[in-house]
Amino acid sequence: MSPRQTRGVIGRGTDFDSHDFGRPAKRTRPRTKRRPDYSEAPTARVITVDRGRYHLLLDAPDSPRHLVAAKARQLGRGAVIVGDVVRVVGDTSGEEGTLARIVQVEPRRTELNRTADDTDPYERPIVANADQLVVVTALADPQPSAGMIDRVLVAGYDAGVKPLICLTKADLADPTELVDLYEPLDVPIFVSMPDSNLDELRAALAHHVTVFVGHSGVGKSTLINRLVPDADRATGVVNDVTGKGRHTSTSAIALQLPPFAGDPEAGWVIDTPGVRSFGLSHVSAETILEAFPDLMRFTADCPRGCNHHAGAPECGLDAALARGDLSAQRLTSFRRILEAVDGARADYSSVQERNH
Repeated sequence: MSPRQTRGVIGRGTDFDSHDFGRPAKRTRPRTKRRPDYSEAPTARVITVDRGRYHLLLDAPDSPRHLVAAKARQLGRGAVIVGDVVRVVGDTSGEEGTLARIVQVEPRRTELNRTADDTDPYERPIVANADQLVVVTALADPQPSAGMIDRVLVAGYDAGVKPLICLTKADLADPTELVDLYEPLDVPIFVSMPDSNLDELRAALAHHVTVFVGHSGVGKSTLINRLVPDADRATGVVNDVTGKGRHTSTSAIALQLPPFAGDPEAGWVIDTPGVRSFGLSHVSAETILEAFPDLMRFTADCPRGCNHHAGAPECGLDAALARGDLSAQRLTSFRRILEAVDGARADYSSVQERNH
């Protein structure tokens, strides 16, 4: 076959010669390890994410403004979440129709994660840079789940954020039982009715970035709307048959709190979509123990490999309890949290064994 006859066989309009086969393509530009320097690019906070577009608040002392941005390709998938502090280039005027570009994500101080369930090994980041976590639970409609509260608390301890609990719909049920259950953990607890004063909760949120997490239908978005009157978060009802709430918030969003008690730095709240489950396969028991320094010091006397559960032989926590150095309620609460983690890891391990 002549070179002319091979036209169209290799490529349109290409003459093929056997001496050319395998010849490496000529580089048009040499490789370089140098990367663009974005250290002088302005920073912004990620407020929400909507269909591939990132809504930001530009960190400009004189004129903070909202931007819409796309993500640079080199950042990869899932690299930017609500709460992130990012560097942006391009059109940062914030004018309608303009689009900036996120080119760098600043190191996160904290990252709250969950897994889809206890058998899922993949962490799913919820929000970045929060320093507080409010577990929102209804006292009725839907019925409260201590197991869910425990799991979200575990995720908060793992992320290094301060946990709080807010019990809603106190007009429908007595909060005493749940309050008694969690008081030994020294977690601040707030009880809310539809017309109750939220000043104590507002004071606890001041100067913090706080993420709200809870089941669907517990009144989380209603609470956010009361704290941020112009938030206009969608609210829903609970299914009469299943007793479960319907997802009304479809994406996380960060909202700046209005000034409180004359303080303009009232903080931020992050509303998240309601969750049906909260997997913990990414959490270790050691992490939880570190979140309880008053208990951790008693474990120095434990034998190697002690799991600190009730009935563990020669556990230092039981010895501290016997001496009167530790309250029975706090130890019971801690072990309930610990069992949630160990149960999650056991479920994950059993699935791994079946798959192999």
